[in-house]
Amino acid sequence: MLKDKTYLITGGTRGIGKATVKALIDLGANVAFTYKSNGKLAEEICNEFGNQDKIFAVQADAQGFAQAKKTVEMIKERFNSLHGVVINAGVARNKPFYMMSEEDWDVTMQTNLKGTFNYARAAIFDFIKQKYGRIVCVSSVSAMKGFEGQTNYSTTKAGQVGFVKTLAKEVSQYGVTVNAVAPGRIATDMWDVVSDSHRDKLLKEIPVGRAGEPAEVAEAICFLLRSSYITGSVITIDGGLSL
Repeated sequence: MLKDKTYLITGGTRGIGKATVKALIDLGANVAFTYKSNGKLAEEICNEFGNQDKIFAVQADAQGFAQAKKTVEMIKERFNSLHGVVINAGVARNKPFYMMSEEDWDVTMQTNLKGTFNYARAAIFDFIKQKYGRIVCVSSVSAMKGFEGQTNYSTTKAGQVGFVKTLAKEVSQYGVTVNAVAPGRIATDMWDVVSDSHRDKLLKEIPVGRAGEPAEVAEAICFLLRSSYITGSVITIDGGLSL
């Protein structure tokens, strides 16, 4: 069902984004992904994942609406279509709220929440006109469960949950679904830099006893991209952390 359809993943060079790019390429989709600054890494991913006719990297910041619109237009020119957007690009500036700077708050809001607006808004009219579209936000278990030092991050991720539930009501009649995944502790670059002692503490909070793999989140994203009867939903992928 995803073969030869076209999908955009924001923040596609690492972790969940990269795993989603790979999963979609393996399923025969056309895949475009954005990267902020590391053009060499983006090129390596394009070479690693195969057929250059099926993959396209675009340098674009999540914070800019004009860039989002330009990115969508570039993808449509390249592949003559766009069927879905996976809004994955995000930042985490973790620290206690009483030590959090205005910049820490604003950058997180602009990237995670405004970035959601930017790419969904840039694509939504095309989806409505073609009576088909998929939007999947990569939210977080932090949207449902409080973690110390994440007031800014949790606020943006909870905002994404409210976003998908509301937008789903507005556009489902046009064949457009809007959903989210909410990962817990996932073995990405951020997990790798956690000290062994702190990692052991975090693992004890997860009933299944391990961190998730990016590919496991990508699998859920692809499931939502396939589905036509799931909308306004959040799939939690956290090994039971939120229980």
